[in-house]
Amino acid sequence: MDEMSNARLIKKGAEASLFLATWHERNVIIKKRLPKKYRPQLLDEQIRNYRTIHEPQLIHEAKKAGVPTPTIYLVDLMDSTIIMEFIEGKQLKEILNTATKNEREELCRTVGNLIGRLHKWGIVHGDLTTSNMILSRPNDRVYFVDFGLGEKKTDLEARGVDLHLMKRAFRSVHFKWADECFEAVFVGYREIFQKKVAEDVLQKIGEIERRGRYIAERVAKD
Repeated sequence: MDEMSNARLIKKGAEASLFLATWHERNVIIKKRLPKKYRPQLLDEQIRNYRTIHEPQLIHEAKKAGVPTPTIYLVDLMDSTIIMEFIEGKQLKEILNTATKNEREELCRTVGNLIGRLHKWGIVHGDLTTSNMILSRPNDRVYFVDFGLGEKKTDLEARGVDLHLMKRAFRSVHFKWADECFEAVFVGYREIFQKKVAEDVLQKIGEIERRGRYIAERVAKD
């Protein structure tokens, strides 16, 4: 990867590390998947190669669905590395707790609309948290990032799990506004789907929550 400079680690995750760097005179994010010593070497290489190929494909598909995502500049399978556009802005995680009620509702409605577009296109994100959503400046668009756990799925269960994770993220990080935020998300989601489809997804989220409570109660009793 020539023309690379000023690389700085900004996040070290379980699966990959993210670096902010300058590449061909533009700011970029470098996502590098690291070898896992607990896996057999051949299996580890296959998993990292698959994920390094699969994530840019999902990001490209999301763009076609009308969801703002970073532009992919380079995929290097030999190094299990993706170079992509750096989105200038703030994570929604940094914004929602200090936003006004109207701003929160509008942002969350936009998020719901974008999730609906993903789901209608057959994509589940797999990690819908406000850390993986960036409000860009100066165009005020919400970008979705980190599709590393994403999949191509259209079934009700997958859509319900995706939104259930979003709901849990609100309760964890934005607990004071969690209910109003998720309600606004679903307003945006309903704008994309027919009423019955959206209501089926909402019912599935409730079913997933009940399953989780049942399991937690069983574990507590044991």
